[in-house]
Amino acid sequence: MENVQAIKQRFELIGNNPKFNRALEKAMQVAPTDISVLVTGESGVGKESIPKIIHSLSHRKHAKYIAVNCGAIPEGTIDSELFGHEKGAFTGATQTRSGYFEVADGGTIFLDEVGELPLTTQVRLLRVLENGEFLKVGSSQVQKTDVRIVAATNINMFEAIKKEKFREDLYYRLSTVEINIPPLRERQGDIHLLFRKFASDFGQKYKMPTVRLTEDAVQLLLKHRWPGNIRQLRNIAEQISVLEGNREISAATLHTYLPNIATTNLPAVVNANGKESDFSNEREILYKVLFDMKSDLNDLKKLTLELLKGDNSEKVQEENETLIRKIYGDDKESVPAEETVAEVLSLPEPIVQNVTVATPQPTEDRYHFAEEIEEEETLSLQEKEIELIKKSLERNRGKRKAAAAELGISERTLYRKIKQYDL
Repeated sequence: MENVQAIKQRFELIGNNPKFNRALEKAMQVAPTDISVLVTGESGVGKESIPKIIHSLSHRKHAKYIAVNCGAIPEGTIDSELFGHEKGAFTGATQTRSGYFEVADGGTIFLDEVGELPLTTQVRLLRVLENGEFLKVGSSQVQKTDVRIVAATNINMFEAIKKEKFREDLYYRLSTVEINIPPLRERQGDIHLLFRKFASDFGQKYKMPTVRLTEDAVQLLLKHRWPGNIRQLRNIAEQISVLEGNREISAATLHTYLPNIATTNLPAVVNANGKESDFSNEREILYKVLFDMKSDLNDLKKLTLELLKGDNSEKVQEENETLIRKIYGDDKESVPAEETVAEVLSLPEPIVQNVTVATPQPTEDRYHFAEEIEEEETLSLQEKEIELIKKSLERNRGKRKAAAAELGISERTLYRKIKQYDL
């Protein structure tokens, strides 16, 4: 049996990362069996190499190997592509057609992007995995097939199962053995090796001297996150090989080919450390203060109404003391011995703001007092909202889309607020 190094040379695979080597070892170990395999990993990591290795080292290596991109086939025709159809089964079916499972009998089928399969097709595939049987579209005759299935996906299968987009029983049938290919950012030692390999290949292809990176360019190459993984690295190596006249590439030159992934259009303002910005934190604190103030004002309204009614003086006094402690805190020394609600209401800003206490009126006007407090409270919250919107617009230089994202509201809501407050 071939070793890992021989497999790398045979399939032109580059890298010495332990996780990558382990994936190759698992592929070699499972190849002689007929166990179904699920290859997982991000898009662009090179998952298509694993089924080729498995097929070439299996007893099926002299039979058919068919790779199918499930995400590229329209939902209406995928059953016909995989399982075939009978003449007249649907509009346009002018003759009987054999599907991939019939053509690849005795060989291997690689189902790439298997997570994109429609649920109806998943049921058909499950039957093939369980007993090797399938039905052509438009046929009632059961056919047998002996096919080894290797599938691959870049989606989170457990999330897909939770959202009922993928059958749980099919997942466990496919993933008898699961092989994960690590993303390029976890293979730091392999990044420069891969770039040099691609640069050499493109130099020969386009009959140009091979480009090489300066030391600072190598460091930049290693620091990049590579969301597109090996596919992205290969594309950049090809661009540089074709477009650059100077074959020694500096960090400044390389930087022009690397996309700026730090800038995103997220609804929340996030800094480089993954935490919310100071403005966002300030906004959250301000909201909390406003809601606490609203609660305190509601308590004050209730207590003042009790005072006006003159009912249950002992209860009123007890609530009075509780409310005073709530405003001053738990430090008993800071609370004046003879403090009353009326005196609290006359305290300077910012302890209590925008509260009007009226002189007791005749009975018919008592409830008008509560309405007056509610109006003042609403105006206070409205002023804070206007202030927040103005600050955000100034911070974003009048850009309404950015301001709406920073405030955590929709653009439509922001436009309505601006019109409402005549900002």
